[in-house]
Amino acid sequence: MKLNIFLLSILLTATLAAQKKEKKVFKGQLDSIQKLDEIIISTNVIFGNKYVAKHRTGSAYYLSPKELQKFGFTDINRALRTVPGVTMYEEDGFGLRPNISLRGTSPERSSKITLMEDGVLIAPAPYSASSAYYFPTIARMEAVEVLKGSSQVQYGPFTTGGAINMISTQIPTEFGGQVRASYGSFNSSQLHAKIGGGNNTFGYMVEYLNYGSDGFKTLPSGKNTGFNKNDVVAKFKVNLFPNATVKQSLEFKFQYADEDGNETYLGLSEEDFNANPFARYASSNNDNMTTDHTQYMITHHLDLSKNFRITTTGYQNNFARNWYKLNDITFNGDKQSIANVLEDPNAFSNHFNIVNGSVNSSADAIGVKANNRAYYSQGIQTKLDYHWYQGDAFHDIEVGLRYHYDEEDRFQWVDKYSISDSGILDITTNGVPGTDANRVSSAKAIASYITYRLKYNNWTFTPGVRYENIILERDDFGKNDVTRTGVDLASRKNSVDVFIPGMGANYKFNNDFSLFGGVHKGFSPPGNQEDEKPEESINYELGTRFNLGKLKGEFVGFYNDYSNLLGSDLAATGGTGSLDQFNAGEVKVNGIEVLLNYNLAKKGTEFSLPISFGYTFTNTEFLNSFGSSDSLWGTVTAGDELPYIPKHQLNAAFSLEHSKFEFNLNARYNGEFRTLAGSGTIPNNEKVASNFIVDLSGKYYVTKQLNLTANVINLLDNTYAVSRVPAGLRPGHPFGIYGGMEFRF
Repeated sequence: MKLNIFLLSILLTATLAAQKKEKKVFKGQLDSIQKLDEIIISTNVIFGNKYVAKHRTGSAYYLSPKELQKFGFTDINRALRTVPGVTMYEEDGFGLRPNISLRGTSPERSSKITLMEDGVLIAPAPYSASSAYYFPTIARMEAVEVLKGSSQVQYGPFTTGGAINMISTQIPTEFGGQVRASYGSFNSSQLHAKIGGGNNTFGYMVEYLNYGSDGFKTLPSGKNTGFNKNDVVAKFKVNLFPNATVKQSLEFKFQYADEDGNETYLGLSEEDFNANPFARYASSNNDNMTTDHTQYMITHHLDLSKNFRITTTGYQNNFARNWYKLNDITFNGDKQSIANVLEDPNAFSNHFNIVNGSVNSSADAIGVKANNRAYYSQGIQTKLDYHWYQGDAFHDIEVGLRYHYDEEDRFQWVDKYSISDSGILDITTNGVPGTDANRVSSAKAIASYITYRLKYNNWTFTPGVRYENIILERDDFGKNDVTRTGVDLASRKNSVDVFIPGMGANYKFNNDFSLFGGVHKGFSPPGNQEDEKPEESINYELGTRFNLGKLKGEFVGFYNDYSNLLGSDLAATGGTGSLDQFNAGEVKVNGIEVLLNYNLAKKGTEFSLPISFGYTFTNTEFLNSFGSSDSLWGTVTAGDELPYIPKHQLNAAFSLEHSKFEFNLNARYNGEFRTLAGSGTIPNNEKVASNFIVDLSGKYYVTKQLNLTANVINLLDNTYAVSRVPAGLRPGHPFGIYGGMEFRF
């Protein structure tokens, strides 16, 4: 398969090159646009614009403000669906806790990709507990950058699949603001307001976002199943010496977010999903998630010359959450997790009757766990960027250094309930905080990298190397020492040193066609168990970018060769939630990514009719056999496919744009995937079927300042399942319609 993919890439390259052969390119021919990638870009972005993204020596995509504003995205899953190579499975229908994979990495809780906001690691504890229970609200983002391929050694610690950087609202250069509001199905509403301004000395921006819904699922009690989220962001920038030759500035960012949601881990049995996919069982009535998040960032820019910049950022992220949720069921002394009960409700029929509230249970039959955790991360990072010309060659050296510390503090308990056949929950035993989990996991990491970019004639080379030194620790105080005296303290420690090299190259045949490729080492940190090895792989890619008249596109073949894939014991995948990692051995992941863009309208007309098509093929295979307690994998036999990675994904988008209005339609096909490792035909009870979802949006420009907006989610009202984890089948967002307005000043 590896050879087939690369042969197909080479064949397409040769075909396109032959079609463009007659166009002569003059040596050294450059214009001002082509030099955009040779300027120093702000440290909080990877690319900063589509042009730079298209000229990386690795695969990259820049979701521009225009693309994000077409649908007014509030769900990161819907925002990323246009990007080839991105796989995700939904959980709640609103994108609150996404599960994102890049090029076949394990998708659970987006824990195997590098997530950033404004160039800073944003997962609550990216080294010690990387599962992203906090995810930045996409509705307040100005752009999203997705980086894959060999040039990503700049961004870690997860280098196998790639990195996603979300760019928050930037400080404007002149006074202005915006108010956006919408309301629609399921009592869903959004209010987004921002204002800012600036001059040569000082700039500022203040932003507020409220987003919420009553939810599209129903409880027997009539209680809403939705959520409410708030975001506040403030940025201030001062140019310290505006008239000095050496330019300096300081920028401060504060961000606060909270969430209160009646969300659960409990899904539905196959039979109940087929009868009413939007129902929820009575036993999940009290499930509730509360979070709050704060971020502080201060950035110093030092421009020693037009070619040399040093940027230093200090940051601190704090995240606290308590997901109070149904965890286990006990019948006649037999305690079972809700994942086990929902996996086989017939075998656990007595337990299942308690879950659905059809019987009068005994006292303490229902365990509702307070997954109370606090996360803390802080660090300082600096980046030196220097470039120069020497003859016909352009040189650019980038050096980065980061010191980072993060920790996860678990202080959990379980309350016990009974349930009546009318679905009423009564608390029977109050749990004692700290008696379920009472431990602190932490990590210290020193990361550095150096990359060199050489452009000579039509060639670009980008060798680079990253170094990570990581010390991971855990102090478990035990369930009997809730005051943490240390009498039962159990500690463990693990450490890893790793060099992560990468090399990318690009050859530009002319302004309409280029060939790029590269190889780099993939890495993911291990857990804190002593001597546990990190996840490692060698990753290859070969691709083309081309312009054939009005047709623009990209074709990429990739191959990831894992020598040691790591799995994590996550409650979100039906496990115990310990976060302990285990070795899965050798795995092969390969595939194809295609992106095509075309404008149907002729030049000079008052309409624009852009269309785009994206396709991702992903093939996965375990190369060894092993037994796993992780419900996401199960028992694995050599030759099995990875679960939760569809082979086929297609996305098509069409827009009709005019100076007075626009319409946007997006159609997404997500292929079927298995929920346990396996091969051959997928058994029905281990399958999430394929789905086809169409979204529609429209805008009418009343004035230059005022727009009216309309959005339709799931236009065809298709009913579909998105996953079978954490515990049972879960539905995607049903038909929903929303209207609103945007006002700028």
